[in-house]
Amino acid sequence: MAAERGYFEDEGLDVDLIERDRGSVEIKYIPAEETLTGDYEVDLYPVCKWESLKRTWGMGDGEVVANGTFADQPYTVFTRPETPIESPADLAGVEVAVNRRTGQEYTAMRALEEHVDPDEVRLVHYGMPTDRLRALRDGEVDAVTLLDPQSALAEQLGFEPVLEFENHMGIVGGDGVDAELLEAYVAAYARAVRDINDDPESFREEYLEMLEKDARVAPDLFEDVDVDALRERVTVPRYEVPELADREDLGTQLEWMKERELIDDEAELDAIVASLG
Repeated sequence: MAAERGYFEDEGLDVDLIERDRGSVEIKYIPAEETLTGDYEVDLYPVCKWESLKRTWGMGDGEVVANGTFADQPYTVFTRPETPIESPADLAGVEVAVNRRTGQEYTAMRALEEHVDPDEVRLVHYGMPTDRLRALRDGEVDAVTLLDPQSALAEQLGFEPVLEFENHMGIVGGDGVDAELLEAYVAAYARAVRDINDDPESFREEYLEMLEKDARVAPDLFEDVDVDALRERVTVPRYEVPELADREDLGTQLEWMKERELIDDEAELDAIVASLG
């Protein structure tokens, strides 16, 4: 919305939005082996908070410049109703399908550890939301993580929610991102946030485009779905504005990753988080 309404331009920024083709993405939107700031010359990109730590340290893919919970759009773990899973504690030892290398696995791991022993967390990679839904439908796994609007689709398909947890994001910047550029970016972003939060219903069609894309790449998931009822079920979330990277919080998350050997024990916060304040 900020790009379409010229808010970035008003702040003196010339912005190109990059979106990868859903039909050609087998694993994730963000390439696992290539750097966005280097190989793709991207200046800013959002990713899960924990993946932002891993990419910036392990791949040198920029520095974390901002973080936060950007929308009231939580992850939900769904199961089939015929499974014996009734509570988060029942997920101990159960394979939960995620999309690895998006950072989603770390978000899920942290949430599951509040209910089961860390040694009993079992995460398996199944790729995009439509792939995870197929795996759940076909009995390949007994639990999957999803965000809205795919969560609404899961409920319409008869799957049951057993756990909900927040989706924390980070914004990573390349070498050309300084305090002035970030301030301008956030100002334009904040204008778009206010527009949507003031009148979310007027943005419903734009939000529902995500489901339309899903229907094109996975039409089989929609064959027995009342699409009109599904559209009514979807709620446009409220959005929040990212804040300057919280070094204390990111330092705590970095230590958690080190304890679980998810990141190099030599990883240093000063090499991960930009000093723009």
